[in-house]
Amino acid sequence: MTEIAFLLNGTPVSLAGHSPTMTLLDWLRDTRGLTGTKEGCREGDCGACTVMVTDAQGSRALNACILFLPQLHGKAVRSIEGISGPKGEAHPVQQAMIDHHASQCGFCTPGFVVSMATAHLNGATDHDDQLAGNLCRCTGYAPIIRAALAAQSAPVPDWIKTDRDFLLAQIPSGGQAAGLRGGEPPQPGFRPETTQDLADWYLAHPDATLIAGATDVGLWVTKQMRDLSPVAFLSAIPEMQQIDDQGCTLRIGAGVTIAALRRALAPRFPSLGELLRRYASEQIRNAATIGGNIANGSPIGDGPPALIALGARLHLRRGDVLRDLPLEDFFLDYRKQDRQPGEFVEAVTIPAQAPHLRCYKLSKRFDQDISAVCGCFNVTLDGGTVTAARIAFGGMAGTPRRAARVEAALIGKPMTPDTAAAAAARMAEDFAPLSDMRASAGYRLKTAQNMLTRYAHDLNGTPVSVLEVRA
Repeated sequence: MTEIAFLLNGTPVSLAGHSPTMTLLDWLRDTRGLTGTKEGCREGDCGACTVMVTDAQGSRALNACILFLPQLHGKAVRSIEGISGPKGEAHPVQQAMIDHHASQCGFCTPGFVVSMATAHLNGATDHDDQLAGNLCRCTGYAPIIRAALAAQSAPVPDWIKTDRDFLLAQIPSGGQAAGLRGGEPPQPGFRPETTQDLADWYLAHPDATLIAGATDVGLWVTKQMRDLSPVAFLSAIPEMQQIDDQGCTLRIGAGVTIAALRRALAPRFPSLGELLRRYASEQIRNAATIGGNIANGSPIGDGPPALIALGARLHLRRGDVLRDLPLEDFFLDYRKQDRQPGEFVEAVTIPAQAPHLRCYKLSKRFDQDISAVCGCFNVTLDGGTVTAARIAFGGMAGTPRRAARVEAALIGKPMTPDTAAAAAARMAEDFAPLSDMRASAGYRLKTAQNMLTRYAHDLNGTPVSVLEVRA
């Protein structure tokens, strides 16, 4: 990529000659001397490096430590130094942090302030969710939440509101950097604008790394110190970022972020919406894509079990050749998928309705934690009798996998706790889970069985949420 242009704290910048996998965090601190953005975990977990990124789709909080410079082209970025006004005026959330004594050692404070300022701009008041990706070891969070509550009714400062208008007037939103139009793109970075561009280039460079949100690939650079060249950045392909309502089905582009997916699907599938609410953190959900979640092939990714339970079909493309297959058939073995060199995930299709879909996530922490077991259940009922069943788990095998024998044990039976208990006994025929740092094999098997019982109670109207407390 020959040139990268974006706004930084209201000022246009144009970069050339940088590695396409240089992170925004490194560039801010080492090149610009903007050291307010802190380096903590360097893997997108702690939020100390949070920045605000604005484009035509709105403003969102992102982790600068796993955000590569080419991903910023045509956008506006505000680091902590740009949250206050041009004359040093405090943003309402900064003043609230002072008033409520919400900072102690201060290392995490810049990230909290940027996350709070982004939520404030967007009118978001679900503060626990908005700040779940910002970790603090000093305050116990209570004064930070009080500060967020105190600031939420304050007007948005003018210098924050003007980013989008200034951005669109000065920088081509979503366009390619100079020198990347037509012909063979210069190495080592490529930024396709259509799936045809991507298909042609990837067929010619089948060993390349495709980068969408970089929430996983970013760690290949920051933790494993890998050279990923050649690389292609997919965020400028609008057709891969769309959700198309096709009547009975929804076609979801591979580039749809988890945050956008949650907004679109939660009204249709409330339980899946709750699962996506617990997917990592706000910063990660704003960057991670459903296509990346699938192509990553992790056996503990939370997206595939839900999609498999829904009966999703995966759409793949290699050059001009298109093919689709049931999602469960894509996962062959641990980190091995049915994907040929030069072939990429283009979209996934799911049914538009599934009234009996339920998703349950078990992890050591409620927020921002990887599942020990993720179970998703979807049965079809006729007069209370199960006529079809799709049950999928993550964390129970080397791939996301259906519980075929459990499904068979449910067919033709009433969906009651007794039926679930009898079918759960067959769980050991479907899975032989492993023990690791998150859970033992026995614990995983037992909790998967318990999830089936929970599902039966859920469908029969018994409250099952562990977050609901009753006298």
